[in-house]
Amino acid sequence: MTAPAQRRLALLVSMVGAMLVALDGTILLVAQPSLQRDLGASVAQIQWTSTGYLVAVAALLVVAGRLGDRYGHTRLLFVGVLGFGAASAGIALAPDIGPVIVLRVAQGVCGALLQPATLALLRLAYPAERLGRPIALRTSAIAVAAGTGPVLGGVLVAHLGWRAVFWVNAPIALLLAALALALRQPVPGRAASQRLGLSGAALLAAVLAVLVHTLAGVPRHGWDGAPTLFGLVAVAGLTAVLVAHERRVAHPIVPHAVVRSVPVTASMTLLLLTSASLFGALFAATFHLQDVLGLDAFVTGLRVLPLTALMVLGSPVAGRALRRYGPRRTALCGTALVVVGLVGLSLLGPAGTWTATGADFALLGAGFAAVMVTATGTVVGDAPPGYAGVVGGLKQTAVNIGPTLGIAVAAGTSRTPVPAFGSTLLILAAIAVLALLPASLLSSGRPVGPTERGSTDRADALRPN
Repeated sequence: MTAPAQRRLALLVSMVGAMLVALDGTILLVAQPSLQRDLGASVAQIQWTSTGYLVAVAALLVVAGRLGDRYGHTRLLFVGVLGFGAASAGIALAPDIGPVIVLRVAQGVCGALLQPATLALLRLAYPAERLGRPIALRTSAIAVAAGTGPVLGGVLVAHLGWRAVFWVNAPIALLLAALALALRQPVPGRAASQRLGLSGAALLAAVLAVLVHTLAGVPRHGWDGAPTLFGLVAVAGLTAVLVAHERRVAHPIVPHAVVRSVPVTASMTLLLLTSASLFGALFAATFHLQDVLGLDAFVTGLRVLPLTALMVLGSPVAGRALRRYGPRRTALCGTALVVVGLVGLSLLGPAGTWTATGADFALLGAGFAAVMVTATGTVVGDAPPGYAGVVGGLKQTAVNIGPTLGIAVAAGTSRTPVPAFGSTLLILAAIAVLALLPASLLSSGRPVGPTERGSTDRADALRPN
């Protein structure tokens, strides 16, 4: 297979893999009520079908990225996607809620193996200066999957039952595994700098697992509840132990070359803050549209549709803007659009019109598309040699923790009567304003490839830790 064909195949694998995970996450929300009734599950048990997956995937994304850097991303993707499909089929056959929860955790583990590889494959297939278009297409694919998931889930549940929602993953997983086998990516050498320290990996997984579990519990316990406070103290303590451990070991779980990269760390922070603002706003706006404006779920979905549409249509535009104007201006513009959209939503009253809500959600979609394309392109393009997997894992961790944080903020500030919607959106807008700082730290020039960087940058990136 020719090199251009291999690049196209890598892009296809990356898009299908990202769509599989995005589709699974949104389609499940529609199936949960039917699943609860059929299996006689409690509300807490149903919540664990989401929380268990989220904790597992967030805890292991960076570790999975390091494993891919050491053993090959195609191998990790192949194992991850087969496991993901097998776990989905197992859930479809589950007789009660216990196996469903266990297999959802297994899905999270396999999803963690899969996600960093989909980004790393693009970095291996394309030079940094040509990553804009592939990443824009991948972002559009994610938006399409996330937008169609609830609709597809509704059709499947209505006509075939909730089990069909999980059966649909199996053929997609098999197709993706077959495509992965056709990829010919070089297997990385077992360099000393790629050694994986088990103690550091365990500490990082523990920090992320406790953090996500704590944030996921905020809607139930509040920010001042004992479980939340205990969880945050535990996160702080584990983080201190992790930092001390990473400083004294020769081969940290997050390599020094990655930690020292300002574009990479700034992009992670940018993604974390903007995704928190966006998903927190979606959470709050959904309740506002239904509980205050009295709209049903279908009409609410139509009101939010401009967000998905502008993410799909705006991603290619953002890719062109990134090439023409550079990461800094593209990210600043995208973040500003998110802020304006959030402020606009905060001004909606009981008589909020289709035009007003549609325009605000369109601004959010266009802005987040610009941020996502820019930050992802920067993260993947600036990944130090040999660390595409761990950088991809960090990026995916940011976009997994960000929404959980945003929903926690929205739910925590909404433990008052519904009129607090406006103030909640302004708090989320303030979080988005904070994202302007990391956006300003990105490069002001167009993306460049490794061959265009100075010899000092190459030496720093290649120096063993």
